[in-house]
Amino acid sequence: MTRIERVLYTGKTHASGGRDGRSRSSDGRLDIILSSPGASGHGTNPEQLFAAGWSACFLGAMGLVAGKMKIALPADLAIDAEVDLGMTGDGYSLQARLNVSLPGITPETARALVDAAHQTCPYSKATRGNIYVEINLV
Repeated sequence: MTRIERVLYTGKTHASGGRDGRSRSSDGRLDIILSSPGASGHGTNPEQLFAAGWSACFLGAMGLVAGKMKIALPADLAIDAEVDLGMTGDGYSLQARLNVSLPGITPETARALVDAAHQTCPYSKATRGNIYVEINLV
């Protein structure tokens, strides 16, 4: 297990009510209503939040890797993240797909970028070996 040597930032939230509750950040910048996946009404769910956080982080990792590789990323670079909640035996599990669009980048270069970003991104590191993950070029 990797232990951080120097903390750069700590995100702090307070959640109440579970999947049908609310979550707020300590700085007040995030204040959301939560709802169960597929439920009617307002609110998001943990799987959507995880997908949003991971894809944003992965985009940052791609920028870092592209800089090191001296590759200009396209302005319309995008990731469509999908996080599945499902059952494995008697318990709940997650799996994910990151569908990466790199217009104008050759498939070989795009694959090298996403593979390197997957090694760099903290979310990818946290999930590696714990859930099934696909990184697709679209």
